[in-house]
Amino acid sequence: MYAAGGGQGSSGNAKSQDWTASVLQLPYGQVLVGAAGCLLIGIGVVLAVRAAMRRFLKQLDTAAMSHRMRQIVTALGVGGGVARGLVFAAAGIFILVAAVRFNPDEAKGVDATLRSFTQTPVGPGLLVAVAIGLILFGILSFASARWRHL
Repeated sequence: MYAAGGGQGSSGNAKSQDWTASVLQLPYGQVLVGAAGCLLIGIGVVLAVRAAMRRFLKQLDTAAMSHRMRQIVTALGVGGGVARGLVFAAAGIFILVAAVRFNPDEAKGVDATLRSFTQTPVGPGLLVAVAIGLILFGILSFASARWRHL
């Protein structure tokens, strides 16, 4: 499912739209696309909630971290995880809208999903906030590599 994280540039959008168009042609295709959108929204919500609840810390050896490092890693995980969940949920919303409107052009890849944030009332600020959050998530990956329980 390319809306969840595949493809580069417009090819990611084209693949999302092609997938959506193919599934919409199937019997009960509209229901299947809608279910996929709901599933992606649910995954996004779970990712964001788990990040906010700091569940990622259970996978890390926090005892090996200084107090300050644990605070930094916690901030990275919360900010990055919530941003990641937001992107997943937004992509799921676009897939759900494509199903409801029976229009595969409504489905968007990650790149178009992120660009669509600029069309909201808070405009580019939201895109900057999400971009910073995704950078935080990337930095958390380095911390995970260092302190992950094996």
